Amino acid sequence: MLHNLITHIRKSKIYTSKWIVLLIDLFIVSQSYVLANLLFYNFRISLFSNFVFLQMPFILSFALIGFLLTGSYKGIVRHTSIDDAINLLKATTITAFLSVMVVYINRNTNIIEHKRFIPHSISILLMYYMISLMALVVSRFIFKRIYERLIISHQTKSNILIYGAGDSGLITLTTINNDPKSKYNVIGFIDDDSAKTYKYFKGKKCFSSNEISKSFIEKNKIEQIIVSIQNIAPIDLLKITDKLTPLNVKVKIVPPVEKWIDGDLKLSQIRDIKIEDLLQRKPIELKNPKIEHQLINKTILVTGAAGSIGSEICRQITNYPIKKVLLLDQAESPLYEIQQELNKKKNISFKTIIADIRNLNRLEKIFSTHKIDIIFHAAAYKHVPLMEENPFEAIHINIKGTKQLMDLAVKNNVEKFVMISTDKAVNPTNVMGATKRIAEIYAKCKQQEGKTKFIITRFGNVLGSNGSVIPLFTKQINNGGPLTVTHKEITRFFMTIPEACQLVLEAGIMGNGGEIFVFDMGESVKIFDLAVKMIQLSGLKYPQDINIKIIGLRPGEKLYEELLSNKETTQPTHHPKILIAKEELLDYKLLQQKINNLSDNITTFNELEMVSAMKKIVKEYISKNSHFEKLDTL
Repeated sequence: MLHNLITHIRKSKIYTSKWIVLLIDLFIVSQSYVLANLLFYNFRISLFSNFVFLQMPFILSFALIGFLLTGSYKGIVRHTSIDDAINLLKATTITAFLSVMVVYINRNTNIIEHKRFIPHSISILLMYYMISLMALVVSRFIFKRIYERLIISHQTKSNILIYGAGDSGLITLTTINNDPKSKYNVIGFIDDDSAKTYKYFKGKKCFSSNEISKSFIEKNKIEQIIVSIQNIAPIDLLKITDKLTPLNVKVKIVPPVEKWIDGDLKLSQIRDIKIEDLLQRKPIELKNPKIEHQLINKTILVTGAAGSIGSEICRQITNYPIKKVLLLDQAESPLYEIQQELNKKKNISFKTIIADIRNLNRLEKIFSTHKIDIIFHAAAYKHVPLMEENPFEAIHINIKGTKQLMDLAVKNNVEKFVMISTDKAVNPTNVMGATKRIAEIYAKCKQQEGKTKFIITRFGNVLGSNGSVIPLFTKQINNGGPLTVTHKEITRFFMTIPEACQLVLEAGIMGNGGEIFVFDMGESVKIFDLAVKMIQLSGLKYPQDINIKIIGLRPGEKLYEELLSNKETTQPTHHPKILIAKEELLDYKLLQQKINNLSDNITTFNELEMVSAMKKIVKEYISKNSHFEKLDTL
């Protein structure tokens, strides 16, 4: 019965009436005045009992004025804070001040003849002031604590462990204990430091990581483990999750301190570990002072500005003192979202442009309206299987659209054109990769003309980008599975979006024209292992809860990706993770004629003729798992 009543109170949004709070405060004030008199007269009741209650209307009247002026009674008792205590300080100070002033004035004027009705001692009033202030503040926090004990303590809580008994772990414990809405019951800490194990931190025992077994988890009914280690390396976090996820326990993480709100950790910030946390490498530091020097007061065009890469480029370049950034994309809704985001930034000038890079007339008007200094070209079709089925669109956007932008860049004396390419352009096995390779070649051709410097950046998959495997797996997990993997041995390179965009900016500044910048992406990741890890991070088991289905390689898909072709070597740059691909010499004049011919005849060529024309431009383009394979045997 009591439990049901407490549950009802907890779930209800009914708060104590402010008038009830006011009456309670007035009662506390009255008792404080009585206690002040008792203390003043050394508890000799006979000395004041005849007049102290006659003075109560005087005391309560001024107390009421103080409460009404400050509104101290309007606060929600269960959410009492320091601000409420300050309000009570103001109210009692006003009360005491008015009371002392009236008593002092009356001593000299005798306005009130019957002195039994007002206090005659300022010392009593000062004692009353201190007692009432303390009683009011303490009562508020006592009521709050009673609510927490009686109401919140009946909430169902999850037993958890905190991994890490350092400063971050202790702060996490304090945050959990201080949040009245917390649903966590901290059993103890886990730490790999032998100097900390078996000791107590804030009353919680620290266990060795070797003790955390399935039997330990079941015995203590542990449901979650929160990793609270600042600046933890992804490889170390991977080792921890590999050990904990098989124990049928949910693993969460505390964010880096720089992401805490106003320097304080909030319970809501403790989140599930994402696969990105495990794949992310140490960020590349590209502290090149020349970036600001070259971007200052420049008008910059970003195509594909609504996409994953394009939008991040916009975020990063608007941190520099540029003149203006033009955000160009044909996707209306995502472009609106990045527009709203940039609106929150101060002192930046930008313009959103809805346009299709296939529309030459529209592009010409944009170039004639704005004196563009630098172009970051991120607009492209990137989905391999879709482009294999729709080569016309892939060629129209990735080749013709890019070609038109490059031609206009030369025509309008744009300083630099930075093109974002892909590892799929290396030894392409699909239409999408071949179109991007042709765009690379055309950039090389245009480098021979005019003053525009054409620079190419080439990298692999970015974590969390539109259409990438991680959002797909997340959706499949939320739908109950299965996760679909094309081949058990398929691997891919991964990097974070901010990393990729750092590279793009660095290349734009470093490049002198004609280079292909290749990023050292570390070890490739097996997609099947990635799928298993994502299932485990979701608190589920493979294959008991969610299975993985092998569906076979899709049209044009490679088993392994490459960053360099067989005919390319690399040379270093000033940064050890950024290389320049050294290509064999090409006949750019002949290749440009072939690219022009393909671009001019898109509407007249059929699919086979289009793809055949691409294979004549890119000799290493060999189709795989595609109906275009027959062209390679002709």
